[in-house]
Amino acid sequence: MDRPGRKELGRVLVESGVLSSDWAPTFAAVDRAAFLPDLMWPYDMTTGASATVDRRDDPDGWYAAADSNVPVVIQWDDGAHRGTEPGRLSTSSSSMPSVVYGLLQDLAVEDGMRVLDVGTGTGETAGALSHRLGRHHVTTVDVDRAVSAAARDRLCRQGLYPEVIVGDGLEGHPGGAPYDRVLATVGTRRVPTAWIRQTRPGGIILAPWGTAYGNADAVARLTVGDGKATGRFTRSVEFMKLRSQRGPAIDHDAYLSAGPLNDAKRTTTSLTEEEFVTGRLTDLPFVLGLRVPRCRQAAADKREGARPVWFYGLTDLSWACVLFRDGERDATVWQSGPRRLWDEVTDAYRWWKDRGSPDVTRFGLTADARGGQRAWLDDPAHEAWAVRPAV
Repeated sequence: MDRPGRKELGRVLVESGVLSSDWAPTFAAVDRAAFLPDLMWPYDMTTGASATVDRRDDPDGWYAAADSNVPVVIQWDDGAHRGTEPGRLSTSSSSMPSVVYGLLQDLAVEDGMRVLDVGTGTGETAGALSHRLGRHHVTTVDVDRAVSAAARDRLCRQGLYPEVIVGDGLEGHPGGAPYDRVLATVGTRRVPTAWIRQTRPGGIILAPWGTAYGNADAVARLTVGDGKATGRFTRSVEFMKLRSQRGPAIDHDAYLSAGPLNDAKRTTTSLTEEEFVTGRLTDLPFVLGLRVPRCRQAAADKREGARPVWFYGLTDLSWACVLFRDGERDATVWQSGPRRLWDEVTDAYRWWKDRGSPDVTRFGLTADARGGQRAWLDDPAHEAWAVRPAV
């Protein structure tokens, strides 16, 4: 079947620099479409919504989505979802091809290496690694039995045979250790100690990592040695989180019941919406998560020229809200509870600005085999601080 869309996708990946010459034969041989189900939900990066596409009803639209550089959801609500409309929470997907091949490039594999792939999903990434390294060099693990079984079937139909394991990716897979590389295609809030223990000295852990502050992640590329893993972040991303690390749901009413709006401390701020609400895949939300512990931010949609941004403490019922209004110089701030969350956030913002607004690639992470994590700017020996996950 002639697929101009797939050829165009390959061209875009090459020109953007994420599809390197050593991975080009794998891209040509491992077709994303072969790993997607008939019913799927491509994600529109512009509107922020998923649409239903079924190959049985619209094969042209289905292939167009498969050959686009967009994420595609293949499961909702941990498999409990039924029907054709999008569900509540996306829980398994095919990542954007630019992200997949960017991760594979960052992984820097060499012939003979053993790789643990955490988050099997469709099986495409495990298939790409198996094509490059061979069947006895790749182990892939997923917590969802149905997702894993479907991926195994697709891999076998493509003549690709990694070891497919059903299990909690948090625990890795000791039966295949030690690994030269651990690649996670699922987001983490703390680097699992099992991954450090199961990676040989000098090996690399590559994983999307973020905090409870929001969905902003960055890819951590960590080198293992002396009982720890340390390295820089390479790029901004967003990934579904490991099920055990999703974090608690926010009960907005419980916060407002504990500290009603009328009783909250009211002030103003000169910080503008344009300065603070920077959007997805930008540096600021990730940095604020590094600097403001155990806090969740939620920015509402703008309505009638007003946008509230809420902050929730994750260890108590402290909350804050800043209300930006078009045409008004200062924004109104409310804060309630033991913590003054807006003050913490603005302190973190000023810290970032005072250092020249560094992007995510200037930050790094050190994780140890006891579960400790420290973030740092430029040099772990210079400016580093503990990062304590909320979950």
